[in-house]
Amino acid sequence: MANETGARLGILMLDTRFPRILGDVGNAGSWPFPVRYAVVPGATPEAIVCDDIEPFVQAFIAVGRDLVAEGCTGIATTCGFLALIRPRLAETLDVPVAASALEQAEQIAACLPPGRRVGILTISASTLSPAHLRAAGVPEGSPVMGLEGSSFARTILGNLPDLEVPQARAEMVQAAQRLVEAHADVGAILLECTNMVPYAPDIAAATGRPVHSIHSYLNWFHAGLQPPRFA
Repeated sequence: MANETGARLGILMLDTRFPRILGDVGNAGSWPFPVRYAVVPGATPEAIVCDDIEPFVQAFIAVGRDLVAEGCTGIATTCGFLALIRPRLAETLDVPVAASALEQAEQIAACLPPGRRVGILTISASTLSPAHLRAAGVPEGSPVMGLEGSSFARTILGNLPDLEVPQARAEMVQAAQRLVEAHADVGAILLECTNMVPYAPDIAAATGRPVHSIHSYLNWFHAGLQPPRFA
């Protein structure tokens, strides 16, 4: 992953070895603008999603400071569970921070017709706690569907070197279909996991719902950091 000069957006990377396919937040080719990456040593997916995040907070802050010192004027992360530490990152780094795709939930909900709500697809519903949802401002009662037991979850959380993309796509679509079947009032789907982005078009086609993700969030976020010039 090459860091591009002049990048306004700095992205705090988990310490991973699984494939970062096109569309993944950690693939520089996923973005129509330059980004700068920095890995937080030891912050594996399992540690952040399944264990206690507190031992890693200072490491995220330290690496974030490096990105700001290198010219980044906004910071993002590569895991939706990091919504828990966004306030501390923003306070310490003194720049805007977009830590989690979940932070879009309230805005998405405000766009929906009356009686519709946002449904969340996550890599781990069992560990996506009320504290995570409150920290991200997710409207109370938003339904959540997890990918527990899937090959996708095993690859990402296990930090494995091989990803079965067709199988992951099928698992993602099936989970999204279960979400809307169980909650017919879901008017839009929000992908918590930043590694789900490549499958968003398939989820939208299968469910007939708009699909939002870290990709939609950071495109919006970056437009504020560096507004497009039209003349």
